[in-house]
Amino acid sequence: MATNYAKYAQLINASTNYARRMKRLSNRIFGEVAIPTNPKSMKVVKMFSERPLHSNAAVVEYYPRHVETHALVLRLRELGLFRDEHQDFKDEMRRLRELRGKVKVWRRKLDEKKE
Repeated sequence: MATNYAKYAQLINASTNYARRMKRLSNRIFGEVAIPTNPKSMKVVKMFSERPLHSNAAVVEYYPRHVETHALVLRLRELGLFRDEHQDFKDEMRRLRELRGKVKVWRRKLDEKKE
């Protein structure tokens, strides 16, 4: 003897107009796509069914590890495993200034109130 649920499942799988309408209604009730669509449209449906990015903590609270990354890059540069062209340029400009005798001496400004 078939249960009522089994009868409902058989009815939904039937190809009658009533069965198609019931399947669409069921899909709408349970938040699924009511009418079968192509994969391109399903991609949009999937995108809209996900959580918005502004409520996703992994996106909002993302903070890159600048200090650690900078230290790692400096160490790799010392070892010759990373080439930082901007730092190379600055070092070369500093070297050329030293050769010309144009080295800047940075002095702290002392308290001018001291007499």
